[in-house]
Amino acid sequence: MDFLKLFGQSSDVAAALQQSRSRLYRMAYAWCHNRALADDLVQETLTKAMQKSSQLRDPKARDAWLFSILTNCYRDHFRRQRETEDIDEIELPHNSTPETENSQLEIVRKVRATIARLPEGQRQVITLVDLEGFSYVEVAKVLDIPIGTVMSRLCRARSAMLRLLTTEFGSPDALKMAGMRQEANIRRIK
Repeated sequence: MDFLKLFGQSSDVAAALQQSRSRLYRMAYAWCHNRALADDLVQETLTKAMQKSSQLRDPKARDAWLFSILTNCYRDHFRRQRETEDIDEIELPHNSTPETENSQLEIVRKVRATIARLPEGQRQVITLVDLEGFSYVEVAKVLDIPIGTVMSRLCRARSAMLRLLTTEFGSPDALKMAGMRQEANIRRIK
């Protein structure tokens, strides 16, 4: 009670705040599960309530007002405890940047356009083998063609892709720098 009188509060206000103390403590403890922290939060809440008691317009809304102060004290406490890190010092976990993603999308667009330029049989075989991962035998069954035809179409498709992409990128070394392999992907016959 002496603490309340230090702030020059009337005995009615002081008594009302003192009655709310146990309810505020129960709520603070339920939120943080730490007795000392709950006590500190209640103390801070009551201090702020006394300092700003002139802002309370309706005495009937005192409980809601006090609990909203407690809520703000709780949030402020954890906001102060949160570690901060300078974003300029953060190292990105991978090399994915807008520039690299845009570059990769451009490569994908060029490869798709190159595949679209192939004859239909070669386009079917190269997409099934190199993009979808089917074996030669599976592609032969899917397209209902001999396995030798699958192999020859794939060889011609890969050669045409290499020629077209080399023209697009300038040289086989540029293809490697763009992330593409010059040599063909050889799949084992299952």
